[in-house]
Amino acid sequence: MRLDPRITQTLAKALLWTLTGFTLLILIFIIVDISIKGLPHVTAAFLFQEPHDMGRAGGIFSTIVSTAYITLLAILLASPLGVGTAIYLTEYTREGWATRIIRFGAECLAGVPSIILGLFGFVLFVMKLGLGWSVLSGGLTLAIMVLPIIIRTSEEAIKAVPQDYRTACYSLGMSQWQTITRIVLPAALPGITTGIMLSVGRSLGETAVLLFTAGAALRTPATLFDSGRTMAVHFYILAREGISMPNAYATAAILMISILLINLAAYTLMQRLMKRYS
Repeated sequence: MRLDPRITQTLAKALLWTLTGFTLLILIFIIVDISIKGLPHVTAAFLFQEPHDMGRAGGIFSTIVSTAYITLLAILLASPLGVGTAIYLTEYTREGWATRIIRFGAECLAGVPSIILGLFGFVLFVMKLGLGWSVLSGGLTLAIMVLPIIIRTSEEAIKAVPQDYRTACYSLGMSQWQTITRIVLPAALPGITTGIMLSVGRSLGETAVLLFTAGAALRTPATLFDSGRTMAVHFYILAREGISMPNAYATAAILMISILLINLAAYTLMQRLMKRYS
């Protein structure tokens, strides 16, 4: 028995709307649950005071600073390397065994569990290179973790730029590097920015990698060689050891709001860049 195409289309739309609604309900439930349990405990003192008594008292100022330091360091290290790799793969090489190996390596790196990357960072940066549990060790390991995201998103964004743009530039006498920097990269900027912002969100919520590399010191790091505890690690320790569930939920609420604001900023920036370069 063959169904009428209109009935099939209606059923397919209903199924897709149901799945989309279910996904949104899960997101809303998580946001509402954490907000109800965490936001009442968020005050100015909680944001700007140092934590005391293993996190039972005080605020989370040192964890906010540590999170900003480590995330910024990771993005500053990974972004040039990731975008540069994407440019090499799309503009300076032909499809062959070399490009396939690089892409396969990036995909394998993206699939490595974070706990394994944490152990790798601990052995290499903390022990072998003697950096110790520090902001630098955490930032270097996080950079390795988010590198595949930046490579793949940047590569796809550059590939999406029409080949006619390049042909027109070459016909006008522009060099390949001038074409890339003045035409290709500005056109691909929305996609590249999206990949970098996704990497920022991934870095903010990471725990396993930083437990092994950045440590869990509650003091505010003064240099890159000091240990620091990020908000995600702080929330994990408070909740796992039952130190203070109110402070744990308040930390989770701040972390969730930070990620939502970053995603909103990324979306807004992407839309503006698309309008500018369209």
